[in-house]
Amino acid sequence: MQPDRAAPVLCLASASPRRRELLHQIGVPHSVSVPDIDETPQAVEAPADYVTRMARSKAQAVHVRGTPLPVLAADTIVVCDGLILGKPAGEAEGVAMLERLAGRSHEVMTAVALAQPAQLALRLSASTVRFRLMSRAECIAYWRTGEPRDKAGAYAVQGRGAVFIEHLSGSYSGVMGLPLYETAQLLQAAGIPVIAPAPRRDGPA
Repeated sequence: MQPDRAAPVLCLASASPRRRELLHQIGVPHSVSVPDIDETPQAVEAPADYVTRMARSKAQAVHVRGTPLPVLAADTIVVCDGLILGKPAGEAEGVAMLERLAGRSHEVMTAVALAQPAQLALRLSASTVRFRLMSRAECIAYWRTGEPRDKAGAYAVQGRGAVFIEHLSGSYSGVMGLPLYETAQLLQAAGIPVIAPAPRRDGPA
């Protein structure tokens, strides 16, 4: 991934390379500032409430540092049987998550927040993903590729985890971690252009 050539118009409150790639995809030059917040769910907190609270808290945590740019933040969760499946703590938990998802449908929610002075706007994307049946050996082998370790629900739709997905209804980019339709709505409402022309490069074609 090439660094931004244009001056950033946005600060991304995330260390996720996938979110950076998605912003590059729609031509939004940005800087990065990683938030440090408590991500513990509150008692009896609905999944949609939790994921929107996380996105809001991340955006606010970076905004109060004094950046002059609008701050974009996102949070993604996998929900199965009403339970939030976050990033697995280790192999046992990761394999258990994959076994829970196998042969079934689950929901992926991604909330996006844009913080500006005296204003914070939110959008929520919800998608349904169905996994094929998977053996325990497949779950273990996938875990040991290293891909699931920092992923909500212990899989990556844009990586090797795609081989398990029978059907996806909703936003592919939302399942990746940044729903571009909702993100573009927030940015355009704030006067930030999307799908900007690529920077011109000198030299022979």
